[in-house]
Amino acid sequence: MSLRNIGHRLYQGEVSFDFVGKRKIWYSISGVIVLVAAIGLAMGLHLGIEFKGGSVYTVQKPGLTVTQAQDAANKITGSSTAQVQTTGDGKVRIQVSSAEQVPAETFTAELSKDLGVPANEINAQVIGPSWGDEISKKALLGLVIFMVLVTIYLAVAFEWRMALAALVALIHDLLITIGVYALVGFEVTPGTVIGFLTILGYSLYDTVVVFDTVKENTRGITKQSRKTYSEAANLGLNQTLVRSINTTVVALLPVAALLFIGGGLLGAGTLNDISLALFIGLAAGAYSSICVATPLLAQLKEHQPEMKALARKVAARRAADAKAAAEGGPQDAESPEDGDGVTAGMVGQRNQPTGRARAKGRSTGRR
Repeated sequence: MSLRNIGHRLYQGEVSFDFVGKRKIWYSISGVIVLVAAIGLAMGLHLGIEFKGGSVYTVQKPGLTVTQAQDAANKITGSSTAQVQTTGDGKVRIQVSSAEQVPAETFTAELSKDLGVPANEINAQVIGPSWGDEISKKALLGLVIFMVLVTIYLAVAFEWRMALAALVALIHDLLITIGVYALVGFEVTPGTVIGFLTILGYSLYDTVVVFDTVKENTRGITKQSRKTYSEAANLGLNQTLVRSINTTVVALLPVAALLFIGGGLLGAGTLNDISLALFIGLAAGAYSSICVATPLLAQLKEHQPEMKALARKVAARRAADAKAAAEGGPQDAESPEDGDGVTAGMVGQRNQPTGRARAKGRSTGRR
């Protein structure tokens, strides 16, 4: 069976995965992941020199290896804290923290002597910690503004319960991404911050698409007695499931290429910062839109009095139908109100009347 056929059957409700009904399982999984992420955050992030200050030295010499540059940097600083990596253009990048207290001129002269490279061909850049503080404050301000605007938009376009569920999913994605980043030990750079902010947009987009389908499926839902809000929301989730999988896979493939091929096989370490943040964030965003946001929305909605009344009405109708089926009698006929305000995919196909038999006394044209 092709993915297209599966998507069609999910959309029609012929098959269904009970994501909303099993929300306690998803909450438990998310809780464990967030706990692990919190442990990573407690261990601390590995901040780059852009945030704590330091010096960056770029050297280009044919045949120069990372090991040679690392040994030279360790000899000059007297420690092994210097970070050495290759860049995409064949250069070697050496990062030295400001805590080493080695003047840039001294480090450049010693590096020139040890590596056999003219001092004027070594590019030295000194970065103060104030620059990183400014970037951090701007990123935090942008995050707060983004969260506020998103909450207002969703509350106006949908309702406050959807806004709250989407906000929880966004925080969920951020915590997981930052926590995993801390556990892996990758360096936090401005590219990392860009990756963190980028995943917010993707996570929100995926959640809004699901919420829009749920909104269509639940319009006028209290006028019928076939499905509860949770069941209608779960149907909307299944209707967008294949689309969510497709877009997530398409988005993850190029990011995975940057992370595993560019940063891993080719040794372009400068790609790791943004690619890891994007990879974890995209995966977490796809998961949260399916297993966190919509189940949480359904849980919030089911606390409304009208949704509680609907659940009782649905349960009563199903009990009556089951009793009628057990006694061999006809089940309750569909009331006129059951078809109002409910989408076709939610109600299902109606039985059509058969054609009328030809009247006995009707003329056939023969004498």
